[in-house]
Amino acid sequence: MARYTLRQLECFVAVGEHGSIAAAAQALMLSPSAVTGALNELERIFGAQLTIRRKAHGVTLTPSGGYVLSQARSLLSSANDLQTLAGSAGTELRGRLVVGCYSSLAPTLLTGLLAEFTAEHPRVDIEFHAGTQAEIHRMLLSGELDVAIAYDLAVPAGVAKRKLMDSVPSVVLPADHRLAGHSRVALAELVSEPMILLDVNPSRENTEMMFSAAGLEPWIRFRTTDFEVTRSMVARGMGYAILVQRPAGDVSYEGRPLVVLPIHPAIRHVPVSMVWPESTRLSGAAEAMLALAERLHGSGRAAPSV
Repeated sequence: MARYTLRQLECFVAVGEHGSIAAAAQALMLSPSAVTGALNELERIFGAQLTIRRKAHGVTLTPSGGYVLSQARSLLSSANDLQTLAGSAGTELRGRLVVGCYSSLAPTLLTGLLAEFTAEHPRVDIEFHAGTQAEIHRMLLSGELDVAIAYDLAVPAGVAKRKLMDSVPSVVLPADHRLAGHSRVALAELVSEPMILLDVNPSRENTEMMFSAAGLEPWIRFRTTDFEVTRSMVARGMGYAILVQRPAGDVSYEGRPLVVLPIHPAIRHVPVSMVWPESTRLSGAAEAMLALAERLHGSGRAAPSV
């Protein structure tokens, strides 16, 4: 039988996540000496050094500590599941679920998932975070998120994924553009015109790869980091853009019309996946969110740019 306790694991995980004994103690509402004692006892039981502690420099994990951290998170998640499910004999999901989403996907994918999930599992305390692809991956690997929705591009090691759908990049033009009446548009027809680049990855990376594959170099007149600012600039005739997401209405925030056209010849689709830390066993709530995402969006077909 294991000789370590859940409290010891909780202290160790808090130190690993906060980077210092003092911060971990504050988060757990314990004394620093109690956290230190839990760490010392855990290292004694495991017979391995899990942490490197330097005065005024915080705490770093050894390779053994990094491995134990991922396993400890999984054990604590399982223990929490057992506690929350016991009261309802496993018939009703309870507990806490933290979901992340790449920011431009959030308005069209995350909101629907949250609404459906809370209707089906009202006892689950759910939180969400929207951010850049890099932020979402970092939060997953640090244990701050249980699951997330992101593009299946540049996924780092240690992140598991399950494809939900394909999104299709499109050209966004002002309503009075010379090509606005066409049924489709080639990148070569636009390359001499000013482009407004959504300059956040993976959007930037995907756009650059499209032009590179066609042997073209776009004239990037403006760079933005906001999806709606990009659309508003296009609507004002300041350039064209390549975007994957497409809101229900083809108008900018200012109410100015936009025209969205498919690209010819057809370019590669951008997969959208549900992702999670591969070292962590998904909780019951996380499994339910993954199942819901597959049910609503996991057809495997190319989805419209929504």
